[in-house]
Amino acid sequence: MSLSDPMLSFKGYRLSNTLGEGSYGKVKSAYCDQLKCNVAIKIIDKRKAPQEFLERFLPREIQALRRLHHPSIIKTYEIFETSAGKVYIVMELGEKGDLLDYIKITGAMEEDIAHIKFQQLASAIKYCHDSDLAHRDLKCENILLDEDLNIKLSDFGFSKSLSRDEDGRTILSQTFCGSAAYTAPEVLEGVPYDPKISDIWSLGVILYTIVYALMPFDDSNVRKMISIQKQHRIPFPNSKYLSAECKDLIYHLLQPNASQRLCIDEVLKHSWLQTRKSIPSPLPAAEEGECSKNLHEGKPEHKQQAKSHSAEGEEKETGSSKDGWF
Repeated sequence: MSLSDPMLSFKGYRLSNTLGEGSYGKVKSAYCDQLKCNVAIKIIDKRKAPQEFLERFLPREIQALRRLHHPSIIKTYEIFETSAGKVYIVMELGEKGDLLDYIKITGAMEEDIAHIKFQQLASAIKYCHDSDLAHRDLKCENILLDEDLNIKLSDFGFSKSLSRDEDGRTILSQTFCGSAAYTAPEVLEGVPYDPKISDIWSLGVILYTIVYALMPFDDSNVRKMISIQKQHRIPFPNSKYLSAECKDLIYHLLQPNASQRLCIDEVLKHSWLQTRKSIPSPLPAAEEGECSKNLHEGKPEHKQQAKSHSAEGEEKETGSSKDGWF
């Protein structure tokens, strides 16, 4: 893709470096003459994309980006398509990259800082959930940081507007979405799940990663990982002091029984997000590394990039008399 894309030049965008690349698209930084600032432009080549992506995931992402307006969600400035089959999504630039890379460089956050960042993220999720939208791919790589290190949730390619049955219950999903290390056990097991509640599990993994600079579970053996998760075994390393309130929130976010997991309103009302006390933790501490995984052992991750979305198998609507494909 040339640095002098004629359509972008015509619209006043001057392309710069590539931020990320996928199978059928890439994200480039650019300067916008009209906005007088740098932006990120996701450029998707529909001719290279599989039909499932074009019919399911791309429309969902575009729909989500057009309706979401929240200070902790990446801002979308413009979406347009050319007759040549290219889709352009012009977004706010995450100047400081993604949260995973930031933690790899700076290490674990102190609780006072983690408290602010996590509250920003949780408020973004509440906004989505209150709009009956689940993200379904929450992970540190999809959380960008602006120039002032504020949280900016991104990548809504797996997001889904939720429907309800005639009794008002959320119609459940069956698609595996996201990365195993961040994914709730019910999703990994292929059990029909409420995507909002599964988002909460992912929040727990993210919070743990922020405060320990470790992943709570080693996903190199998914079957073993699920077994550990279902026993509600969470390693709290002795190498770093963590308040009882923070551990308690992580413990309840990583609740393997989905029916007992917190909803987003309960997360935001948790004592750790209301007060900042430092009291000794009564929770037993596991040896570091018992179940956790060093961040540097993971796969190479993207920053603000286009990626290939795929689902393992088709997604079926369940929980109502309608049993159709979508």
